[in-house]
Amino acid sequence: MLTRFEIFCRVVDAGSFTRAAEQLGYSQSAVSQTVRALEEELSTALLSRGKGGVSLTADGTAYLPYFRAICAADEALARKQQEMLGLEKSVIRIGTFTSVSRNLLPPLMHRFKALYPGVQFELLQGEYTGISRWLREGGIDLGFLGVPAAEGLCCRPLYRDKMAAVLPPEHPLAAQKCVSLAELAAEPFILLDEGEYSLPLEAFARAGLTPRLAYKVYDDYSILAMVRQGLGVSILFRLVVSGFSEGLALRPVSEPLERTVALAWREWDTLPLAARRFADFVLKHAPEVLPGGLAATL
Repeated sequence: MLTRFEIFCRVVDAGSFTRAAEQLGYSQSAVSQTVRALEEELSTALLSRGKGGVSLTADGTAYLPYFRAICAADEALARKQQEMLGLEKSVIRIGTFTSVSRNLLPPLMHRFKALYPGVQFELLQGEYTGISRWLREGGIDLGFLGVPAAEGLCCRPLYRDKMAAVLPPEHPLAAQKCVSLAELAAEPFILLDEGEYSLPLEAFARAGLTPRLAYKVYDDYSILAMVRQGLGVSILFRLVVSGFSEGLALRPVSEPLERTVALAWREWDTLPLAARRFADFVLKHAPEVLPGGLAATL
């Protein structure tokens, strides 16, 4: 329903009550009465009426910019309301892996829900291969991936994360400032299952090494517990170990291992509004919530 300010502006733009009524689909008398009520409210004549139409009085000229500003604000409010309704009860489906779902996503989801309380999140835990497949098949809206696994998808890099050797504190290698891949390959090795692409295995292969694989484990934090129990050594990303390094010895690897983590999606234009809005939010605010020591900017 149009406000009296919108009707008044339409009359001014049309130059007559009759033309404005035709454009609005109102009766001429209804338009005239609305303007008359506005004039009575403001205790002044806003329009001069004549046979050729209407024109602004001095007071009408003074008031018109304010009426137009009110109309513009009403339109902006209506657009915002439609945007909010578009996000109400929306579900954002995200494919993620442990370090992201523990460290990065919780603060971002909390801040996003403060803006859009009606949004719900559905997190599907996986590894690169599975998350990439879910994106391609449309099972999720957004996914966190290592950049090599995002081939063929749209993606934006978020941060770089280096890997470190994870050792029991009493292990002989823990006495060193730095350990090599050759030294790690000689120990019972606990490998993080990252799907078809494994940065540690690729690094071992480049160095011509074959690690002594003792265990292949899907969950990062199970690996930390296993290393604490002396079941082997591992190489994990620093974001995984952040806040969970008690009872462990972390040492740099002499051959640097690093991944770039990206936010990925299939097609931007077909993403639901809520997913697009959250993707923009993540890309803007991720550097603010990443733990210190990570290269949050690329």
